[in-house]
Amino acid sequence: MPELPEVETTRRGIAPYLIGRRVLGVTLRRPDLRWPIPPQITTLLPGQRIEAVERRAKYLLLHTEAGSALLHLGMSGVLRVLPPDAPVGKHDHVDIALERTIAQAPRILRFTDPRRFGCLLWQAPGETHELLASLGPEPLTDDFDGDLLWRRSRGRKAAVKLFLMDNAIVVGVGNIYASEALFAAGIDPRRAAGTVSRARYARLAAEVKRILAWAIERGGTTLRDFISPDGAPGYFFRELNVYGRSGEPCHVCGTPIRQVTLGQRSTFWCPRCQK
Repeated sequence: MPELPEVETTRRGIAPYLIGRRVLGVTLRRPDLRWPIPPQITTLLPGQRIEAVERRAKYLLLHTEAGSALLHLGMSGVLRVLPPDAPVGKHDHVDIALERTIAQAPRILRFTDPRRFGCLLWQAPGETHELLASLGPEPLTDDFDGDLLWRRSRGRKAAVKLFLMDNAIVVGVGNIYASEALFAAGIDPRRAAGTVSRARYARLAAEVKRILAWAIERGGTTLRDFISPDGAPGYFFRELNVYGRSGEPCHVCGTPIRQVTLGQRSTFWCPRCQK
């Protein structure tokens, strides 16, 4: 599943082709993805100029005066900017046609989603969609820091890794990056969230910011399905310290990496470096 760096890579890849361009029309090749596609996508979006392309957690929003198209890539979705005559594949479910500009030829934004776990929804002007209403702060902003983690974790018995992955606490820290940040901070992912000190949370927040920022610059972590809008894979997977390395020696101390399931997600850690 694409995580925050992959979604941010997508946003950065498509935004230069979308911002300031008018939507000529929308082609739907099926009426639904994970949920039904609302009628506003075909009745309100055409004719509108895209004013901004925003990421909120793992969602992308195409903002216009009439409202915003809200997209999620799901498990295997991809957004690509293509020529209007690009051949249509079996899983190419949505095309958003964009006007010609002085600098750019006509283009389409194509949403491909083989597993159909993604979504294309609508957010009215001045409103916050229900999927976004309860989300925590963005991890790369000043709203997220160690003090927030420490305050929100008091009294919690859940494993710190599950706490860190809770989108109501902070958005976008998925399985891979939670494992890597906890390793970098020296915290055992199984430790109860309420037992981690303020100082250790300060280091954890700093590592979350560092690792996510670095992963974005590296184009994300391509393990299976994700490719960026230009077809390039992510390269952060080459620099993973613990994720997916069960039984392999720790890069720091040589101790074999261990694996356990927490919250139905595979979790990796070094029993010597993480306490």
